[in-house]
Amino acid sequence: MASLLPFSLPKLHIIRASSSSPSLTATTPIPTPTPTTTLSIPETLNEKFGRKGIKFLESNNTPFVEMTVRNGSCMKLQIPNAHVTSYLPKCHWTDEGFEEVLYTVPVPDSPNSKGGVGLVINDASDSPSKGSSLLSDPQWTITASNSDAIDALQVELSCTAGTLDITYVISLFPQSLATAVKIQNTGRKAVTLTSAILSHLRSKKRNGTAIDGLRACSFCTHPPPPSPFELMSPSEAMRTEDPVWYTFEDPEQKQGSWKLQDGDVTNLQNKMSRIYAAPPKERLKGIYNTPPSKYETIDQGRKLFFRVIRMGYEDIYVSSPGSLSGKYGDEYFICTGPASLLVPVVVDPGEGWRGAQVIEHDNL
Repeated sequence: MASLLPFSLPKLHIIRASSSSPSLTATTPIPTPTPTTTLSIPETLNEKFGRKGIKFLESNNTPFVEMTVRNGSCMKLQIPNAHVTSYLPKCHWTDEGFEEVLYTVPVPDSPNSKGGVGLVINDASDSPSKGSSLLSDPQWTITASNSDAIDALQVELSCTAGTLDITYVISLFPQSLATAVKIQNTGRKAVTLTSAILSHLRSKKRNGTAIDGLRACSFCTHPPPPSPFELMSPSEAMRTEDPVWYTFEDPEQKQGSWKLQDGDVTNLQNKMSRIYAAPPKERLKGIYNTPPSKYETIDQGRKLFFRVIRMGYEDIYVSSPGSLSGKYGDEYFICTGPASLLVPVVVDPGEGWRGAQVIEHDNL
């Protein structure tokens, strides 16, 4: 099962299709149980797509998949909404050296949760539905899976949203988690959309949470895209809050005002909601500065560093809750990931668009 993307994800080339593996292009939806069906949905999925290290389970009547590689690093994905709810990589040499990376909050009276890693695809056309999610009723199904000596595991999901055929591939390696999306327009009209792959990353303390690698990058204050996985809504994210005085940070700017990032390290202790990108007017030029393809998140409380890599997307979204963090739990978190928000993506009839995110680490 080769990479869906024209660019290479880390080590993704080691995953090879075999004669016994389901075809990448074949679509096998989750069967609807009937009175004569003897196997449950997880049993059916395990029979068709189960591999060493890939296991399908059910919780609260909701199917999900759990992937575990040889060194014990694992992740969990809720299938119906393609929501990555847990990523637990091995970060220390001890037997118990696993750390939960994602910040996930359960939704009361629902099998769903918020936070984690979520794919966002919203309508950006000039219509009454502008800004609404194109994945409000996703109906995601498993279409393929593969593994290579349990050091590389991969599952593929697909769904249809209007005239868009959407494929989402999640890959787990000993020291990284990759999520890639492919959007194909099967209709007769162009589709205009915004997209992001946003990760809510856990941090032990508000103090000592930061990002490294955005020095001299242009940024502007901007709300996050509406998403069913959001912890902070766009209105909450844009609510003004005075920064902690001893961080010497200025209050967030008005939306649309651009500034260059000072220093190597961006303090995320204070409340913010930003897009790091080339301003749209700059993109009209033949040559312009783009944001870096990768940056690092810093959790000084746990002494952990995670590298976030963007592919295909033009922007980087970063937000931190500041004093609002107590609303969601005892620990701190940030929301970040690759995005295409400032300049919508136009997918012409018969054409496609692709993007990806990789979270990797070398804490070992």
